[in-house]
Amino acid sequence: MALAGRFPQAWLDELRDRADIVQVVSRYVQLTPKGGRYWGLCPFHGEKTASFSVNPQRQMYYCFGCHAGGSAINFVMEMEHLEFRDAVKLLAEQVHMDLPEMVGGREDVVSRSEKERLYEANRQCARFFHSQLWKPENAQVLDYLHGRGVDDPTIRVFGLGSTPARSDGATRELLSQGFTEDELVSAGISVRREGRIYDMFRQRAIFPIIDAQGHVLGFGGRSLGDAKPKYLNTGDTPVFNKRLGVFAANLLKKQRGLRRVILVEGYMDVVALVQCGVVGVCATLGTALTLEQARLLKRYAPEIWVSYDGDAAGQHAILRALDIFDQEGVRARVLDFPDGMDPDEFIRAKGLSGFEALEPMDATTYRMKQEMNNFDLSTQEGRTAYAIACSKHLAKVREPVELENHVKRLMVATGFTREVLLAQIGRTEMIEKERQPMYRHAARPLEEKNEGVDTETAAAEKRLLQLLSEGRVEAGTVTADDFISPERRALAEKLLGGMTPGAILEEMTDETQRARAASVLMQDSGARGEEDLRMTGDCLRILHKKRIDERIAALQQEMAQQRGEDKRSTLLKIQELMKERQTAGRKE
Repeated sequence: MALAGRFPQAWLDELRDRADIVQVVSRYVQLTPKGGRYWGLCPFHGEKTASFSVNPQRQMYYCFGCHAGGSAINFVMEMEHLEFRDAVKLLAEQVHMDLPEMVGGREDVVSRSEKERLYEANRQCARFFHSQLWKPENAQVLDYLHGRGVDDPTIRVFGLGSTPARSDGATRELLSQGFTEDELVSAGISVRREGRIYDMFRQRAIFPIIDAQGHVLGFGGRSLGDAKPKYLNTGDTPVFNKRLGVFAANLLKKQRGLRRVILVEGYMDVVALVQCGVVGVCATLGTALTLEQARLLKRYAPEIWVSYDGDAAGQHAILRALDIFDQEGVRARVLDFPDGMDPDEFIRAKGLSGFEALEPMDATTYRMKQEMNNFDLSTQEGRTAYAIACSKHLAKVREPVELENHVKRLMVATGFTREVLLAQIGRTEMIEKERQPMYRHAARPLEEKNEGVDTETAAAEKRLLQLLSEGRVEAGTVTADDFISPERRALAEKLLGGMTPGAILEEMTDETQRARAASVLMQDSGARGEEDLRMTGDCLRILHKKRIDERIAALQQEMAQQRGEDKRSTLLKIQELMKERQTAGRKE
């Protein structure tokens, strides 16, 4: 994992030892000891029978239902929706370990105590703004919120507020609480100009921006009347960067097991959808979607539904957001609202049932729909240009079944044949495969056949990995080169290098790869007493025989194309390998 390298490895090893994974998981999951492990209901998917297991010896967890697995740090990352660095810092605080100097990284510009002061100033400011909302002199703001359909319970859920009548009301209040002018300016609450200090936000409805840990980072202010800009956000401060977070992250954290996150443009869209009962809603913070926000959102759910306004600007922003999600490998869909409506308008008009009836559109279909607006499909020239434009999008579709569906729609819209469109897309191999007669494919490399497939070879490799993770293999008995599968060879190399299973899983950023590794490393080898040496030998013999089989198969293919002396020489090699195979099959 890229960020892991920023902490000294020895310090991370100590953190893993001190942050006992059973204690860490027990803060979130009720665990019951059984068979040397601890079991509980998986926090990552709904279940009634405990399939979530924690192994204290290997300092790792694994769910036999959803296949989530990892170390204590991985667990905190998932439960708290944190990046690696922040999860490490949280664990370090819990076990009272001081953070080390970062390796190759930039430490915080301000100290932890200074940041805590800014967080507290923001928190007290949010409370002050909220209290102002209910005062008669600020009735205009409350009337605005009620007029937009926001009820009082929802106002309290989001902590909505109002600026005071005085231009320096918030500044005066926080100064009276002991905060300094410099702290208020640093937090973005106040501004200093020409020797005066006054409030950053004036004559606005206030939306506190709260992170997943409950810190008030800053504020969004919606102007009343003709004041510009319409929305004003806290600028970058030592505790806030609008590129890094999303509005309503604190609510996302509370909603476990989300299958999708709905991403909207505005604060009022979030408020309206949440009030109507939609879960998993958030908004960008007054900026176009960033890579950092895409990385954050994929921690909350496997899929994002982009639900921007239905006007031209919103549609353009959707296309840009889809590109960002593609870049981050996040599956994204689009909720396309009719008649140029925004989410707030739509749900107030159609209600929750109308919103839930909307069918999300996959990214490629949406891009093709938008391309249709750029061409006149009543002309051959327009249909040709449309087919060429859509083919650029379809060239990125990897799944043949998905591609086939899109091609069929494009055939209807343009009149071109399937063969022509596949040629334009650059996928002529699909046509060639259909034209070729069925034949027996040549043997693929052994590692490809056995990668992730529970054949005899794969079973032997997995058993060896389990023996290694249990410390049951004598030094020098097994090497990484004994493994055929590249993925399992890499695991063996790390285990032989002294890494714990938990530390290995931390390094894996690919969730599918980590799930496969966790599945292997969590299992027991089954060796009892002196069985470990025999079991190791059996596994090595299986792997040796498979290597011989692969060599024999390759020589047989060569021999089929040979004549004369070359063929005789290859036959002798095959016979020698068959004798070696018989010897390898005998137990010592």
